Amino acid sequence: MADHHCDLLVIGAGASGASVAYEAIRRGLSVAILEAGDIGGGTSCRSTKLLHGGVRYLELAFKTLDLAQLQLVREALMERGHWLRTAPFLADRLELVLPTKNWFDKTYYGLGLGLYDALSGKTGLGHSRRLSRDELVQALPQLCPRQGGVAYSDGQFDDARLNLLLALTAEQGGATLRRSCRVIGFERNPDGQLRAAISETTTGQQERWVARVIVNTTGIHADSIRCLADPEAPQRLLTSRGTHLVLKDNLCPQGMGLLVPATEDGRVLFMLPFFGHTLVGTTDQTCEQSEAVVPSDDEEAYLLRYVRTWFPDLKDPAVSSRWAGGRPLLMPGGGERSSSQVVREHEVETLPCGLVSLMGGKWTTCRPMALDCLAAVERQLQSPMPKPQTLPLLGTATDPDQTMPELRGQADALRALLPETPMRAQQIAHLQHNFGLRAQAVLTESTVGEREPLSGVMPICRAEIRHAIQKEHATSSCDVLSRRCRLAMVDSAEAERLRPVVEEELERFLEPEHPH
Repeated sequence: MADHHCDLLVIGAGASGASVAYEAIRRGLSVAILEAGDIGGGTSCRSTKLLHGGVRYLELAFKTLDLAQLQLVREALMERGHWLRTAPFLADRLELVLPTKNWFDKTYYGLGLGLYDALSGKTGLGHSRRLSRDELVQALPQLCPRQGGVAYSDGQFDDARLNLLLALTAEQGGATLRRSCRVIGFERNPDGQLRAAISETTTGQQERWVARVIVNTTGIHADSIRCLADPEAPQRLLTSRGTHLVLKDNLCPQGMGLLVPATEDGRVLFMLPFFGHTLVGTTDQTCEQSEAVVPSDDEEAYLLRYVRTWFPDLKDPAVSSRWAGGRPLLMPGGGERSSSQVVREHEVETLPCGLVSLMGGKWTTCRPMALDCLAAVERQLQSPMPKPQTLPLLGTATDPDQTMPELRGQADALRALLPETPMRAQQIAHLQHNFGLRAQAVLTESTVGEREPLSGVMPICRAEIRHAIQKEHATSSCDVLSRRCRLAMVDSAEAERLRPVVEEELERFLEPEHPH
């Protein structure tokens, strides 16, 4: 059995684990990341694709006089600004509208969203504004009649790519990154403290990872790792399934999303522009872990019912893709509460055996979650960490404010490399969205034929597929089509059509010991 040694072992390469690894590498620790499946292959690639403070949490904060929820909104709004500045090719400002029936609605939502703007401070994305009936019709022409609405701004982002870039940047900074590598046990020293984890690959190869500190960032599976380390550890998480649908129809032709302010179970729903389609979500159904990634028929019917209510002329909406993900929610104390009422806070726990677990939270706040986790790691190490060094995300400029100007300069070089097709402008945007300033490097070793767009839905090319396999740890067609690009999340039938092309590239370039 091979032995590896590191300061910090991170179990799980979702948003939390990748963020912890990235921040630890910046602070000079030696890091290893073990992921049982694909990088970001769980909940982290199955979000609503919003970087947001959480309008729902703001309303709950005032209805329940809960300052914890207000602080969560404030923190998330600060982080929204961070990611929009740090990864501008992966994250964009998105305007959403809350439709109103009357003057009271417009005043109520206007005041609330004015506070939402104020809480974002200097990182704000512009002031909320009132829309007239005519302006609402222009933005959402198929929407059922309303008096008008209140529009506000949040961020929309590519969750899977950001997750991947955090992990790959950590790897480039010196971290060891292993996927398809499941932790099956722990070893302890004579004092009962964890000293190593035992991993096993899909081919049965076992390795020992000796670490000064072990961190559990496995999302909805955190309780399983906690019980593996300490069978007496009480369960801390409940799993809430969030289901999303992608409709073939573009219900948001002007690029403005819709927030449905109240559903029968007290949630808000989003209907968002998504690659020329419409993303609808999300549900909130407590479920078993084994059911977390399987959308139910009831939940699909629930979402479609609201689509028909708000867009009554759309009699039979065609669904091009669907997915579900399990949110890891901290189990509330003091009685039962529905999962929709649970604050999306996080907690860092250190078990007596030394295992540090990062639990709960939401995508937007993965960075402060990671920093809180590293504070617990520092206590375990019993020595202060160095100050963080600059480590730009792959695809970004050293100075974040220069990323967009440099991307504009790169566009001409991409235009010269790509074949002259009707989709060339779209392909340039697609490549820059996925790879940022590294887009040119993805193409340089390929032939012109390998740069031809393969799909009219999303202009992915063979050079991109090859890059995903050789440079981005993709080992299956699902990895490539669902997470390295988002084709399967937009149009599952189109992704299935391209699957043989991806399989051909996998057979050509994948090492035999990595079955797919």
